[in-house]
Amino acid sequence: MTVMAKEITRADILDMAEYGKIRADKRRALVAVKRNRRVPLGPHATFYFESYETMWQQVHEMLFIERGGEEQIPDELDAYNPLIPKGRELVATLMFEIDNPVLRKTVLGGLGGVEETVFMRLDGEDIMARAEADVDRTSAEGKASSVQFLHFDFTDAQAAAFARPGAEVTLGVRHPAYAHMTVLTDAVRAELAQDFD
Repeated sequence: MTVMAKEITRADILDMAEYGKIRADKRRALVAVKRNRRVPLGPHATFYFESYETMWQQVHEMLFIERGGEEQIPDELDAYNPLIPKGRELVATLMFEIDNPVLRKTVLGGLGGVEETVFMRLDGEDIMARAEADVDRTSAEGKASSVQFLHFDFTDAQAAAFARPGAEVTLGVRHPAYAHMTVLTDAVRAELAQDFD
């Protein structure tokens, strides 16, 4: 696995018996990878910025747990390959993590369309997130899904500015029911800058 890899292929998939032998080590190693790819925002939301490594692990975990065999592999590749950054983009899984079921229902019930209000601000310019087009993640009743898949598309100039040491990048949501912003740490920004090729 390399940072520059942009797609998981059938050739990248280990035999599940072999994966089972290294699963614990792979999961431990991924903790370090994810450390600077996780950004909490406000009381309930966390952005998990995805990479080849995080998606490779996710595909293997799905195959290992569900035991669907060879027939399951194409579906997992179709589901997770779009979440690997390609070119001038960052890809994030936004999760609203609320343990209390009553509070979760209330919060998500008021967050319809939240995926359309996520942005990164860089040098005074907003880069609006683009929701993964696989499925509408806001119900007809206006309830948001607790999991959102988002792409941030950068121009060459924006990618270069993002990678500049000391650049200030703000991640935010401007939904009326969940308006929060945070400045990315230098460690997070430097890690995510590696996603641009």
